[in-house]
Amino acid sequence: MKKLVVFLPAHNEEGNIGHVIARIPREMGRDWTVEVLVVDDGSTDRTVEEARRAGANHVTSFPANRGLGAAVREGLAGCLRLGADVGLMIDADNEYPAAEIPNVIAPILEGRADYTMGSRFKGTIRGMRLHRRLGNVCFTLLQAILLRRVIWDGQSGMRGFSREAMTRAEIIHDYNYAQVLTLNLVRQGFVMEEVPITYQVRVHGQSFIKFRKYLGHVLPAIWREMRRPIAKRERQNAAEAVAGTRAAEPALRRAASTAPAEKERRYG
Repeated sequence: MKKLVVFLPAHNEEGNIGHVIARIPREMGRDWTVEVLVVDDGSTDRTVEEARRAGANHVTSFPANRGLGAAVREGLAGCLRLGADVGLMIDADNEYPAAEIPNVIAPILEGRADYTMGSRFKGTIRGMRLHRRLGNVCFTLLQAILLRRVIWDGQSGMRGFSREAMTRAEIIHDYNYAQVLTLNLVRQGFVMEEVPITYQVRVHGQSFIKFRKYLGHVLPAIWREMRRPIAKRERQNAAEAVAGTRAAEPALRRAASTAPAEKERRYG
């Protein structure tokens, strides 16, 4: 039996997290189970209660707010502890489309990729303000230059991981993960693929991002990541990577083809 663990880093998302969890597909074929893990980053509202009410299988809570990078790091570790073959991270703010999870993990199940990102800029965006678009474009362009490859959406809050990618991923600062995680995995030799998704800016709550503080944390972290020595991994044979997953593929394709065009959003 294979396992997908969907994890949500969350900080004060009581108005959103239940809607996200309710839309997570729980059927992935008879040889798969799906579990939901919430990493509560020191919330002071009813985020945990709403997550449990919506059907979260597991909740890990920090006693105080540690940062999105720390929460994603714990989410990846939690997936491994729970025995996940594939992990999927989605922000708890209801901006990203949980119903499209099958689309985002499809390249991993099919052996084409180790690491996937739901791309807003390859898909559909509704409601994103100009300054956020420009910020996303600039940070994405920086990653593309550093990695010498095309990247459409380097700040996506919806990402899929093979078990090996989860095992070897390193997030070097607690404040955020978006740029350093991609730089780390791609530099190690993991294959990344972007998948178009539908996106709509949050209705409840607000982003933690403040421009000056964000720059002050993220740019030094990118510098440190790029200066670190990286051990290259050996590419696993595609047939080995998807061994035992073929029974899930028909269900995956059906789920992907019937996923409604919902608009979700991101923690951060």
